[in-house]
Parts: sequence; C-alpha cells; structure tokens
Amino acid sequence: MVKDIESVLITEQEVKDMVSRLADRINEDYKDKFPVFIGVLKGSFVFMADLIRQIKICCEIDFMAVSSYGNKSVTTGAVKIYKDLEKDIENRDVIIVEDILDSGLTLNYLMGYLRSRNPSSLRLCTLLDKPARRMIPITADYKGFEIPDAFVVGYGLDYQEKYRNLPYIGILKPEIYTD
Repeated sequence: MVKDIESVLITEQEVKDMVSRLADRINEDYKDKFPVFIGVLKGSFVFMADLIRQIKICCEIDFMAVSSYGNKSVTTGAVKIYKDLEKDIENRDVIIVEDILDSGLTLNYLMGYLRSRNPSSLRLCTLLDKPARRMIPITADYKGFEIPDAFVVGYGLDYQEKYRNLPYIGILKPEIYTD
C-alpha cells in the first residue's frame, strides 16, 4: 500500500494539529448550542471520529452516504444518496463534516437537500479543500488544509476502497488510478 504513495502531503501530526484547531473554533462558535454533526460517509469517518472526540459541547451525530464518484477518480456529476439521516434536523444547528471539498457538486447537492429540512443553521467543516477542481462556487465555514490538484488518499480518503487506513494524507501515484 505504501509503495503506491508518491509523497506524503500532510503528516499525521499536521492532521492532528489541524483537527484540534478546527475543534477549538467549533467549540467556541457553538458554546451555547446543541449542534448535530453529520458525517459524509465513507471518507469523513476518520476525521469525524477525531474531531468529535475534541468537541467539548453537547452534540449529536448522524451520518449520510452520498457520492458523485462511485469507484471513479473523477466525479460523474450524478449525486446519489445511499444512506439518509436518522435524526430530524428541523430547527437544529447542523454541521456537515466532510473529508474533502473538491468539485463541490456533491456538497452543493447535499447542502440544498439538508436546507429543505429547515435546520436553524447549516455549516460545512472540511479537512481538505481543493479549489482547483471546483465546479460549483462553495466554501467551507471550517476549513483545514488547502491542497493542490493532486489525487490524495489516507486518513479516510480512498481510491477504490483502499488506503483509508493511512494515518497521513498522501499523493497517490498516477499510474495507480489511470488506465
């Protein structure tokens, strides 16, 4: 698995430090609130777990499985919901937790879908932001690292369900994901 990594883009320690900074900001912004954190599966599960362990306020969590990629390395443009929320978010403060903000297609669709459920507020927290790939103008309220236009894996991010268990963010060698 490690042989497929061209280089380490963000070290394990840098990831830990950023997660801590993001949690601090959320703790301050929501100190008198009871937000629902919604993790976007599967990629966000590692980030969400580490983030939630540093949240010091009362909160709830839920998950959705949404994708516009399938097993491809580029978006298909068609967004599918594979798992919906179990919680009612009407009149709730909602924070979407995502691994990477890339094209913006999936998150734009998801945010519109969740807005239709009338939350009190809706914010986005993403560990990685790749603005060079943006097709839809969308920004994160809580943003970790801005990264270059490279295919990244690790810390929950995958290619064909592999590499999620790497403790860092690495750049995948192009020959792995190109035909």
